[in-house]
Amino acid sequence: MWVAPQSEHAKSIMLLGSGELGKEVVIEAQRLGVRCIAVDRYEHAPAMGVAHESHVMDMLDGAALRSLITSVSPDLIVPEIEAIATDVLVELEREGYKVIPTAAAARLTMDREGIRRLAAEELGLPTADYRFASSLEELEAAAAEVGYPCVVKPLMSSSGKGQSVCREPGDVPHCWQTALDGARAKQTRVIVEAFIPFTSEITLLTVRTSSGTVFCPPIGHVQEDGDYVESWQPHAMSAALLAEAQEIARKVTDALGGYGVFGVELFLTDDRAIFSEVSPRPHDTGMVTMVTQDLSEFALHVRAILGFPIPSVELLTPGASATLKSDLEGEAFAITGMEEALSVPRTQVRVFGKPLSKQGRRMAVALSGAENVETARSRAKQAASSLKVVKVNE
Repeated sequence: MWVAPQSEHAKSIMLLGSGELGKEVVIEAQRLGVRCIAVDRYEHAPAMGVAHESHVMDMLDGAALRSLITSVSPDLIVPEIEAIATDVLVELEREGYKVIPTAAAARLTMDREGIRRLAAEELGLPTADYRFASSLEELEAAAAEVGYPCVVKPLMSSSGKGQSVCREPGDVPHCWQTALDGARAKQTRVIVEAFIPFTSEITLLTVRTSSGTVFCPPIGHVQEDGDYVESWQPHAMSAALLAEAQEIARKVTDALGGYGVFGVELFLTDDRAIFSEVSPRPHDTGMVTMVTQDLSEFALHVRAILGFPIPSVELLTPGASATLKSDLEGEAFAITGMEEALSVPRTQVRVFGKPLSKQGRRMAVALSGAENVETARSRAKQAASSLKVVKVNE
C-alpha cells in the first residue's frame, strides 16, 4: 500500500547524519514514496537538500536526540555517522522504536573496540594483532607489543580521520596526537594494529534481507591517510578467497543482526582474507555501485530496511570511482571542470553539495563504466582530475 509522503500515514525514516551517502539513501527512499527526515550537526548538509524535513542538532546530546525522535516518531531510525548518543538509541529500541539495523549494531560498530572484540574474541575471525591504549604511555607499550610498523586509529572516527602509521618509537607521540585530533566525541582511547602486508583491500557489500543474505561483487579500493580516494568493481580474486571473504562477512553481519547493507572491509593476502572493519550502512567505496549494478548500494539498503524483496544483485558493467578532495577552506568556493569531466566516455559526476569546503574534504565523485576495470579506473581518475575546488569572490 502506498500513501503520499506528506500524509500522516506515510512510512517515514529519520537519518542521523546527512552527508553524501545519506543523500543517496534519501533519493532512493523518496522513489519508493517514503517520507524522509534528515538530521545533522550543521545546516545544509547534503541529504537535507532532498529530504522532506530537516533538523540541525548535536546528536551526541542524548536528551536532545531523544526529544527530537519522540516528537517526530519516525518508523525507522537510520544512523549514518559515528557521533551519535547510541545509548539513547538502545533505550528507544527497548521502547518500541526501530533502529537500523539494530541499536546494538549501531553502538558496536561506532566503536572500534566493540566491533574488534566481537570479531576476534567472540567470533574467532582472522584480524590483525591489536591492542588498546588510553594514554601516551599505554600507546608506547602497545606499539612495542604488536611491533613496528603499526597502525594507530581513534576508537571513533570516520573517513580515515585520526589514523596514522607508526613506523618507529619516535613516531608514537605524533600518532597519539593525530588520533586525539581526529577522534569524534572527544575520545581518548585508541586501537593499535599490527601492519598487515596485504596485496589489496576490498569492501564486500553484504545485504541482510528478510529472505536471506545477498552479496555484491567485491569492490577494490585505494586509501590515502585512511580515507578512500578510488574504488572499482569487480575486484579480481579467486573463487576460494571470495568464498572465505563472504563467510567472514556473513558471520559478522549475522552477529550484528537486522536488515540493510553492511560494508565489510577486508585485507587480502595471496591466500587469506582478514577482517578489518564493518559499517552497518552503505559504504563510501560503494558509491561505484551507482554506475556498476542494477541496484546501487543505496537502493539495496532502502529495499532491505523496508522489507522489500531483493532476488539478486546484477553487475551490469565493470566500473570505478575517483574522488575530488578539497584543498581550500571556507564557504566561498565553486567546483569547476564539469564540462571536461563529463566529456569522458561513460562517466557521471556526483557533486555532494556540502556548504563548507575544508582541507581534504570529499566534495564530489566521478563514476565511470567501461569494458574492463582498468579502463574504468583510468576514466574515473581522468574525470576527477578535471574537477577543481576554487575560490570565488564573496
